[in-house]
Amino acid sequence: MEETTVPTLPRLNEPAPDFVAKTTLGDLRLSDLKGKWVVLFSHPADFTPVCSTEFLAFAERQKEFEALGVQLVGLSIDSIHAHLAWVKDLEEMAGIPITFPVIADLDMKVSKLYGMIHPAASETAAVRAVFIIDPSGILRGMLYYPLTTGRNIDEILRFIQALQFTDRTGLNTPANWRPGEPGIVKPPATFPELKADEAKKGEYTEYRRWYLRLKRAE
Repeated sequence: MEETTVPTLPRLNEPAPDFVAKTTLGDLRLSDLKGKWVVLFSHPADFTPVCSTEFLAFAERQKEFEALGVQLVGLSIDSIHAHLAWVKDLEEMAGIPITFPVIADLDMKVSKLYGMIHPAASETAAVRAVFIIDPSGILRGMLYYPLTTGRNIDEILRFIQALQFTDRTGLNTPANWRPGEPGIVKPPATFPELKADEAKKGEYTEYRRWYLRLKRAE
């Protein structure tokens, strides 16, 4: 029976694995991007339809990412020449410039480091993965999609906004949270804290239960 290789995945809240790679904008060392948020996203192959729609969607929203202090970095297991030809073709087709770097990962070094190769999906193509790395180089979020399903750029932007909101305020974010909405206060850890907190219900935007309290950021 053929043995299946289980991909090694990086872990949340640990340093993102560093690497040096060739890109469409020259050599890139991930650690050189410290001080910025980074969205590292992979796609299965150049000149493919779903990937083309995603690249154009990322490029079309690039200014919104930049406003959040985010550097976009694309990746696939293709050559630099294939990347250059594809990016040029996308720009000519849609009139949208693609100015973020795209890693040429022919040796699969970065793809394997980040667990992007899932043999049941493909032995030679990276799945659609998104890694969100904070300015300290810590991996804060991961999203994985099958080869067949394009990503939602709104959700990736919302994800980053939620992480930044939590870092700024100490509040967590509820389901479907959007900027400007209240966040969740961490619940008390002891019974005396719980009883003391009940006397301060009026301080919250919404007090549903002692373990579910919402508050707007100052």
